[in-house]
Amino acid sequence: MGFSKSFAIIGVLVIALIGGCVQYSFTGTSIPSDVRTIYISFFPDNSQSGLGDLTDRINQALVNRFVNQSRLSLTSNEDSADSTLEGAIQTYTNRPFSIGGDQQANINEIQIVVRAEFRFAKDDEPIYSKTFTGSGTYNVQEDPVDGEIAAAEEALQEIAESAFNDAVSTW
Repeated sequence: MGFSKSFAIIGVLVIALIGGCVQYSFTGTSIPSDVRTIYISFFPDNSQSGLGDLTDRINQALVNRFVNQSRLSLTSNEDSADSTLEGAIQTYTNRPFSIGGDQQANINEIQIVVRAEFRFAKDDEPIYSKTFTGSGTYNVQEDPVDGEIAAAEEALQEIAESAFNDAVSTW
């Protein structure tokens, strides 16, 4: 075997060995080893949005993000949780985003603001206490009811992603 061929084989083996030592995470997060559980409180709707299930939707979006996309387990006992997330829906706005040729809104924008606080049980101070804003648009002419619900869901998913990303950016 020639020198260059031996060198190439050794190079491939070294890369394979190094690659096997690298830890890969689908979420890109590295959760501290002592944080195994999260308690996500009921997020009341203080916005008077008129959408009866907005609270359920934000809680489901947060659970999907924090539990289904990390190794955290959801717990129903706040006192035994390693981390907690609590907050409330503050505002819900549904306003014209785009006006059509007949001077009527054809696209509306839903904007939702949620106040949230994330903390580790062992810490006195929260990791963050802040507001998150999400938005989504829908065509008023095509499907005003289901369109609004879909736009609200899009806004809530954006908020859940931001809340999760801000939490894990400190880990």
